[in-house]
Amino acid sequence: MNLKSTTISLAIATILATSFSVVAQTKPADTGSAKPMVIDAAVVDNRYQLYEGNVVKIDKKTRTITFKNKEGESKFVAGPEITNFDQIKKGDRVNVTYELAVAIELIKTKSDGIRSKVETNTVTKSKANEKPSETIANQTTIIADIVAVDRDKKLVSVKGPSGKVTTVTVKNPALLADVNVGEQVKVIYYDAMAASITTPKK
Repeated sequence: MNLKSTTISLAIATILATSFSVVAQTKPADTGSAKPMVIDAAVVDNRYQLYEGNVVKIDKKTRTITFKNKEGESKFVAGPEITNFDQIKKGDRVNVTYELAVAIELIKTKSDGIRSKVETNTVTKSKANEKPSETIANQTTIIADIVAVDRDKKLVSVKGPSGKVTTVTVKNPALLADVNVGEQVKVIYYDAMAASITTPKK
């Protein structure tokens, strides 16, 4: 089995399992009474098709599923944690996707010296009587201080809670007209991996 097949098998193993721990941290309390004005500065959203293929063989005794696409075959052994194994049929379609999104918002409020980082993990899965599907999503929200603004180059440098300074490019230069050092920026990182086994459309 090549590296790509191994990666896909691990992704499917992770996604199709029915037992996950969900971790969520409480959002910090609002430190200001006035609602901040938010200006969208940049949004990046990418979706990748990691794997797409068909179920060509199922060995119920060993719980081994063989998948096939144009690049060849790969096998996956379903552990006992995959309780809806019997819902998988020969000819079913397998899809594994990955999505990455980054949204940057300029918050028009003076810095109070507080920078924060909040991480949230959520899991959505199929019911016991349905074909296996799972989505694992992670979201990280960082509040950082603006430490430098270069309007000519459309750049904003921000310092996060760890003290690291990051420089980002703002798509719309007009948004920088009223942005100043000492204000804050909110950066939201979102990523999700989803896998599903579905009955092909006839």
